[in-house]
Amino acid sequence: MLDLTTVRMTGAAAVAAAMLAAPAGAETLRLAHWVPPQHTLTASTIEPLIAATQASGLEIQVYPGGELGAGPLEQYARVLTGVADIVWGLEGYTSSQFPRTMIAELPGALPEGMNGYDMLWNAYDAGQLADEFPGTVPLALWLSEPNVFIMRDHDIRTPADLAGLKIRVSGSAAAAAVEALGATPVQMPAGEIYNSLQTGLIDGVITGASAIGDFRLDEVANSYTLGAPLGRISFYLVMNADRYNSLPEGERAALDSIAGRPLSASAEAGWNARAQQVIEQISATGDNTVYTLTADEAAAFGALTLPVRDQVVAGIDGGEDVLHTMQGM
Repeated sequence: MLDLTTVRMTGAAAVAAAMLAAPAGAETLRLAHWVPPQHTLTASTIEPLIAATQASGLEIQVYPGGELGAGPLEQYARVLTGVADIVWGLEGYTSSQFPRTMIAELPGALPEGMNGYDMLWNAYDAGQLADEFPGTVPLALWLSEPNVFIMRDHDIRTPADLAGLKIRVSGSAAAAAVEALGATPVQMPAGEIYNSLQTGLIDGVITGASAIGDFRLDEVANSYTLGAPLGRISFYLVMNADRYNSLPEGERAALDSIAGRPLSASAEAGWNARAQQVIEQISATGDNTVYTLTADEAAAFGALTLPVRDQVVAGIDGGEDVLHTMQGM
C-alpha cells in the first residue's frame, strides 16, 4: 500500500526537478478541476503528470477549485469548448454519457485482485468506450477505493437500517444500489455533501473513504460502515483532442509516456492510500462509530446489491461484452 505522504513528497520533488530542467518557450496547457489543491488528486495524478512532461518543454498550469468555471457537472463541456485543455471529472456526474464506462462502478464488477484502471483500459483499448469520450484523449481512467456508508446519527448494520433514508450518490450506478437497499438516492456533487449532511437534507453518503478527509465529512458524520458491496466511483482525466494533436511531437511523446495505464495506476494508488489513511484517522478519534461488516452481514447486503450489476448491464447495448472485456474474459 502506498503511503500518501510519500506520494506527495516524491511527486513534489519530481516536479521541482522537472521545472529546473524544462527548456524555455514551453507550450502551456490549462488543467482545470473543481476541488481544493490539497485534494488527493494533486499528489496522485497532477504532480506525476507534470513531472513526466515538463522536461520536454510542456508546461501545465493548474486551475483548482473551479477557477475556470464553477460546477463540476460541466467539466467535460469545458474541455470540449476549449475553456480548459485538460479536465478532471467523474463519469457519474453525467451518467447518461458514460453507461458502458460506468459498468466498472457496479457492485461486484471488479474481480478480486484486479485493478480498477485495468478494467477501464481493457475496454477502452478494445474500442468499446471510445464513443463515450468524444473530442478528447483520455490521459487517465481509474476507480476509487470501495464505497462505504458515511452516516450522520444512523448506524448501518443491515439493509433494513437504510429503510426510508436519503443517501447521497455520485451517479446512476450507486443510485441503483441504494434503491435496491430500500433507501432513496439523492444525486449531488461532492462539494454539496457537507452542508447537506449538516442540515439533514440527506442522512448519509455512499462514496469512498478518501472523501471523508478530502471534503471534511468527519466534521458532520459520525458513523461509518465498511465492507458492504456497494461498488466504486470512476474518474477521468481527459485532454481536448485538437489541442493534443497540435502539440509538437516531443511534447506529445512526453504526454504519451505517462498517459493511459501508468498515470491511472498512480491515481488509483493515491486514492487507495488516502482511503486507508482516513480510515485509520477516524478510527483513532474515539468519537466515531467505525464498523466493518462480518462476512454474513456483508452477504445480506450483497444479496440485494450484487444482482444490480446484472440488471444494469443487461439494459446497456453490448453491456455484457463490455463487462467481459473489462474483466479480461
